[in-house]
Amino acid sequence: MSSKRILMITGDFTEDYETMVPFQALMAVGHQVDAVCPDKVAGDTVATAIHDFEGDQTYTEKPGHRFALNADFAKINPADYDALVVPGGRAPEYLRLNQDVLAMVKHFFDTQKPVAAICHGAQLLAAAKVLEGKKCSAYPACQPEVELAGGHFANLEVTDAVTDGNLVTAPAWPAHPAWLAQFMALLDK
Repeated sequence: MSSKRILMITGDFTEDYETMVPFQALMAVGHQVDAVCPDKVAGDTVATAIHDFEGDQTYTEKPGHRFALNADFAKINPADYDALVVPGGRAPEYLRLNQDVLAMVKHFFDTQKPVAAICHGAQLLAAAKVLEGKKCSAYPACQPEVELAGGHFANLEVTDAVTDGNLVTAPAWPAHPAWLAQFMALLDK
């Protein structure tokens, strides 16, 4: 396996596991992961939230950890990266309003680089208009956004993931083993 340079775009109230687990796991196998957030620099932190599935009609939310960013958003060039990771949580909801973020996401699809998005990360993909004709899983509440963006919603078990071309998606953090395995398989191509 050759080491890849991976960009992670995140923000306040990103889902804790969906940010920390891929960040650490990808680094553990030798990749460089630069985590960025608009209007923040390396050393700044974002608040995370822990989403859990406890039998209610939707997930519950609890305060998570502070996640330290390790790169400056304003200084990155997506062309310098081999792949993109988009965590879920509430961050994609407002990150999709940032035109620079949307342009970065679009770059990875225009250049056919691997992209891994999980849970509400699909909101960012839909806003970037990159889902046309693609199979995309997400938290079930994001199904209308995936479909309105021209994507085909993949209604998977919460532990499953799906790959369509350069895109790997999953419904939520219980899918980490499948999601990360499929993403790493794309990185090895």
